Amino acid sequence: MSDKLFSEFEGVSSKQWKQQIQYELKGADYNETLVWESPEGIKVRPFYHNDEAEKPLNITTPTESFKIVQNIFVHDLEKSIARANETLNRGAESIRFTLENERVDIEKLLNSIPNDVTVYLFFEFLNTDFIKKIDGIAAQRNATVFVEVDPIGQLAKDGNLFVNVDSDFTVLNDLSKSCQNIHFLSIDTALYQNAGTNIVQQLAYTLAHANEYFNRISSINKPITIKVAVGTNYFFEIAKLRALRLLFNTLAKEYNHNFDCHIVATPTKRNKTLYDYNVNMLRTTTECMSAILGGADAVSNLAYDAIYHKDNEFGDRISRNQLLVLKHESYFDIVNNPSDGAYYIESLTEQLAEKALTLFKDIEANGGFITQLIEGTIQRKIKESADKEQELFDNGKEILLGTNKYPNKEDRMSHDLELFPFVKTNPRKTLITPIIEKRLAEKMEQERLETEK
Repeated sequence: MSDKLFSEFEGVSSKQWKQQIQYELKGADYNETLVWESPEGIKVRPFYHNDEAEKPLNITTPTESFKIVQNIFVHDLEKSIARANETLNRGAESIRFTLENERVDIEKLLNSIPNDVTVYLFFEFLNTDFIKKIDGIAAQRNATVFVEVDPIGQLAKDGNLFVNVDSDFTVLNDLSKSCQNIHFLSIDTALYQNAGTNIVQQLAYTLAHANEYFNRISSINKPITIKVAVGTNYFFEIAKLRALRLLFNTLAKEYNHNFDCHIVATPTKRNKTLYDYNVNMLRTTTECMSAILGGADAVSNLAYDAIYHKDNEFGDRISRNQLLVLKHESYFDIVNNPSDGAYYIESLTEQLAEKALTLFKDIEANGGFITQLIEGTIQRKIKESADKEQELFDNGKEILLGTNKYPNKEDRMSHDLELFPFVKTNPRKTLITPIIEKRLAEKMEQERLETEK
């Protein structure tokens, strides 16, 4: 079909395109005018052509199978069960429960969900018996259950491990041998993005994070879950997820781990705003699009009011419907590997992967990820990256509409805050300095809230 359509037209080479562009620039420098450099050090050209393209990368991104995930915090068991089943009836395809403690009647909770619905369980404690009980329930029900156990992520975010390195990894080794029915290991890389790292750092830290588990756990016989936060740089974020899958599989092969990673994506919090909050829906829509096209296995959207409202039916419904529209009305679930052959995305994927691999090797040469966390090297690098981005925002070079560009001066939010939307401080003794998530607009929003009083 394509031969019949285009055989009548003479092909135009990349050299011819450049000559024409240079002519149209009327003497202006091509590189200074049209080529820009990303925070990752990638020079982005104004066009990409097949006569300069490398062989397409072999990355499987089956978008037709991505699942819509609904997050539910379990405080009242009966209400949480009712809410889970209601959201399933309204279009959700998977449920992610966040548990406060191990006193939750986990058997009742899991038995309330249909067997064919994938369940994710997140909790900030490490209880071997509790996890083994979940494994037994999953076996009885023949259900797919992901338990998000991530001691390194706990260390990075909280500043402390659950107990200590030896104890936590003893538990993981025990679980790897005894739990055959659940996916028990995860890597939370959303923390790095929400704290202000660039994409190369996110990929390298994810790889180094995973390498610690491969080195310290004798046998990992289930896919590892990777939680990813997706930013607003549309094509770069598509390439990020593709590069992540490529890098992870390359590393996994070195340990004879023959399972692909399971990517659960969610929009970043870093660019979300308190004022003109409806713009958050536009941001999360494009971020979910990047997640799907990049090959996420599951996507959990972020409600437009998540940073200042408690969970509510309206916010959840809107966020879920965004994904339903993408899946069933925009047909994002029809084509597998949708980014294959897109020269720009292929080029970004390759460059991001190469730069991340170089950084990963540097981390390993200097003691590995846990060592660099303890030494503070990772935290320092993240702060440097975050400070650069914050400076761009403060100077108006990185724009958040409705906040540092075209703000609505009549907007009032102080009366509508159910949650504290800024970084919380809790002075205490920790093993390391924790990595802190922080939104770009926080300082500006705090100043505006003060003027409302």
